[in-house]
This record gives sequence, structure tokens and C-alpha cells, in this order.
Amino acid sequence: MKRTAIFGLALWGATAWAQTAVTPAQIKAGSEIYALHCATCHGNHMKNPEWAVDLATIPKDDHRRFIQSVANGRGNMPPWGDVLKPDQIEALWAYFSQGEK
Repeated sequence: MKRTAIFGLALWGATAWAQTAVTPAQIKAGSEIYALHCATCHGNHMKNPEWAVDLATIPKDDHRRFIQSVANGRGNMPPWGDVLKPDQIEALWAYFSQGEK
């Protein structure tokens, strides 16, 4: 029983760390993916969108919400889960959450 609890805590900690440990390479890749797939609607550098949600208003600490919104779509935004691979969506998260200040 104790081993299961310890393993569960270790796994949870590794998952939480993986969601917050962002590398410069991920941010750069996310920036490139953003420019190719997202900037048309959300504006260059996540600023001044003409007809989409202003990404500056989205909390930058809700990894789960971001991943689900990108993969499954939200409102008028189409789902990107069939277009982008999971690591590409994670790179977008890296760019979104830490790339543009």
C-alpha cells in the first residue's frame, strides 16, 4: 500500500514538472508553429487579433485547459488535434505560457 502511494506521488510530481519545465527549444518550436497555424487569427506575437480571442486574456497557468482547447477546439476555433502532434501542442503551450512577455 505504501509503495503504491509513493509511486503515485512520484508520478504526479513528474507529470507536474513535465508540464512546467519548458526549454528554449520548445519555445522556439512553439513560436514557429504559432506563426504557421495560429497567427492568422490570433495576431502576430499573440497580440491584436482581428476576429479571435485575445490570448492575453487567457490564464497562462492552466495547462490542461490550453491543451484541451487546442486539441479539441473551442467556440469558433477548430480542433487542431488531428493536425498537430502532441509534442507540437506542447511546444505551443511553451510559447504561449512563457515565450512572449
